[in-house]
Amino acid sequence: MEQLHVKHEHGSYTVSIGSGLRHTISEHLPKSYRQVFIITDSNVAPLYMDDVKQSFPETTVVTTYVVPAGEESKSLSVFYDCHTKAIEYGVDRQSSIVALGGGVIGDLAGYVAASYMRGVDYVQVPTTLLAHDSSVGGKVAINHALGKNLIGHFYQPVAVIYDTASLNTLSKTEWRSGMAEVIKHAWIAHDQAFLDQCYSIDHFEDVDKDLLNSLILQGIAVKARIVTEDEREQGNRRFLNFGHTLAHAIEAEMGYGEITHGEAVAIGMDFALKVSESYFDCSLNRMNFRNWIMAHGYPISVINHLDQHELLHRMTRDKKNVNSEIRMVLLSKQGNPQVVSFTKDEIRNELKEYHKEVSQV
Repeated sequence: MEQLHVKHEHGSYTVSIGSGLRHTISEHLPKSYRQVFIITDSNVAPLYMDDVKQSFPETTVVTTYVVPAGEESKSLSVFYDCHTKAIEYGVDRQSSIVALGGGVIGDLAGYVAASYMRGVDYVQVPTTLLAHDSSVGGKVAINHALGKNLIGHFYQPVAVIYDTASLNTLSKTEWRSGMAEVIKHAWIAHDQAFLDQCYSIDHFEDVDKDLLNSLILQGIAVKARIVTEDEREQGNRRFLNFGHTLAHAIEAEMGYGEITHGEAVAIGMDFALKVSESYFDCSLNRMNFRNWIMAHGYPISVINHLDQHELLHRMTRDKKNVNSEIRMVLLSKQGNPQVVSFTKDEIRNELKEYHKEVSQV
């Protein structure tokens, strides 16, 4: 088992990473709880919920709520239903909520914990590769029809317990989604070897387990360092949004759940690298990245089927924007991210050029 410690303004928590940890959840918590309320989804429940329930001592009351799998569960209605169940089960301020699942469950259950009785403890138990990113840092939220993660809070977990054995059940789509966030961390880190390790993988689902564990640790370490310095996204934490400006617009325009978050982020990074080379007049060898995402089946061609005007309109609603300008995270070189502001017309032109480029792929 490996452990990392993440500091925040109210204290710190431990990220525990290892195979089989779902069987020993209670051993990795900072304290014991009278009751734990597990929120999970319809895909994860049959695989891991019983194991997690049995990881707690008999003296702990364990209650559960299973929501439909998919991005659509990050909604006001499902959020409300989770609160209703918590009230019916008698969850109180001495209880803890366990977020058992991928990024959707982590965001949803975390926001339930942040708002229920003005805040109760919660534990992140991620079951996907993508969630190595979202489970750390305390950003929790649900979606609005007009934009992704627009309703939320900064609320830190008391522990993150990552059972890497759960990755054995991931689909190819989930591997793509998760690896996008891994390589995102490699791009914003000043570590060429990290990026090269990502490029070295021919087939995600067959990746060497030692290499995978190394990549996960490196990715979490990059994020942990950044969020420790800037918990509430007033400075460097914005760098973690590399690729996300266009990605969130794609997700909202296609309809949540039609494309995975990571797949959209991969396209968003491809676009951001193009804009970076143009803006900074530099070379990032971005075609290496383009070839990598195409080799692994990322659906880059979806950009050809989306209305550019609507994408631009959705990009103007991004949370990073200030004074009606669109703010993007760009790279002047690998490991040197910067937030740059653009007018709508400038981004419109960049989207047109990108559309033409992708059309020729």
